[in-house]
Amino acid sequence: MNIKLRLTIMSFMQFFVWGAWLTTLGTYGFDIKKWSGEEFGAVFSTLGIAAIFMPALMGVIADKWLNLERLYGILHIIYGFVLFYLANTTEPTTFFWVLLLAMCCYMPTLSLSNSLSYTLLKRSNYDVIKVFPPIRVWGTVGFIVAMWFTNLFSDVYSPWDFGKQIGQAISDFTGNHINSNQFYFAGVGSIFLGIYSFFLPKCEPQKSSEKSTSFTKRLGLDAFKLFGNYNIALFFIFSMLLGASLQLTNMYGDTFLKDFKNIPEYADSIVVRYSTIIISISQVSETLFILAIPFFLRKFGIKKVMLISMFAWFLRFGLFAIGAPTGFGLLAIVLSNVVYGMAFDFFNISGSLFVETSTDSKIRSSAQGLFMMMTNGFGSIIGSSLSGFIIGKYFTFGNGFKNWEGIWFVFAIYALIITIFFALMFKHKHTRAEEEAINKISH
Repeated sequence: MNIKLRLTIMSFMQFFVWGAWLTTLGTYGFDIKKWSGEEFGAVFSTLGIAAIFMPALMGVIADKWLNLERLYGILHIIYGFVLFYLANTTEPTTFFWVLLLAMCCYMPTLSLSNSLSYTLLKRSNYDVIKVFPPIRVWGTVGFIVAMWFTNLFSDVYSPWDFGKQIGQAISDFTGNHINSNQFYFAGVGSIFLGIYSFFLPKCEPQKSSEKSTSFTKRLGLDAFKLFGNYNIALFFIFSMLLGASLQLTNMYGDTFLKDFKNIPEYADSIVVRYSTIIISISQVSETLFILAIPFFLRKFGIKKVMLISMFAWFLRFGLFAIGAPTGFGLLAIVLSNVVYGMAFDFFNISGSLFVETSTDSKIRSSAQGLFMMMTNGFGSIIGSSLSGFIIGKYFTFGNGFKNWEGIWFVFAIYALIITIFFALMFKHKHTRAEEEAINKISH
């Protein structure tokens, strides 16, 4: 099996074991466990907390002490077993700590999987810029497949259902609750991936030629001096605020569609029965908009592409606000998922290009890590914690019914305010370095 195929399988499974539960966690928390908005917001904040410090810490371990493929495998195996325990955890505080442990294992593997791919492709003399993107796209495919798999089987079958009797017997033995299957699916996949990674070529720690490199630099903390530059600091702050929007989508999208079951005429609608599959249109859109990014960057430049992304977040939430399971409302839901690809991809890629072309080469990797920390770390915590409080305080009634129209309109206004302030405050001109970077990703 050639290395490209082996890395494609790894990329597919890397996101399969996340997609199996990420977008359905809201439904699980609100509908099955009956958690409050504050309790669920705290649970979802575990992604951001882990993203702040674990990727850098595990990066140091891979650099100095442990083979990259072994560390990657160990983390996935632990993650898988923790998910098994999570499936049988009901109390929200305990669930928070168990999921935090799972995220401390999983979040570093996102960057470790990229490092593995880069290292092994370079070793095989492949052009990483050309070869890696098609491999990474299979990660998005894995996320989509996991969402479909969870939607079609989690509510119906035991995770081991090789026949009703066998499935029921094992379900009784393990104490499995059917709606916890998403964690079993992800756990099995992660353990498989962990074992699989041990059979990848060895990637031994690299000895740094800079013996005086400080621990602070190894953790990328020296990149924080970039906050002394007004424009870059402003970019990072807006990255954090916009990062909150992504978590709002992941937290509440599936729950929103499932809640139409509380309206009698919509209880058996396609939106309710196949909510996760409908949400997966967002990931399909993501793969398509990636292909359009070079054109938009050449045509409009980095700042305008960022603004397009921010306005797309406004449309994402606004279309959800007017969504319904029939007629124009159904079209609005579908369009909201289509717009997601533009909202997500355009900012992530244009933002990474801005960092690449606006920072010194000596701290460029650290600066990219800071960009991810602000969006997936602090942005995630803000989005999950504040949204959980706001929904629980102002948009949830005594019977658990939620005013989703009001919720999505608030989110839409939030995105629009960010867009307006960014347009007014962020000053940026297209540079030759950006042009060269855009040409590079276009070929």
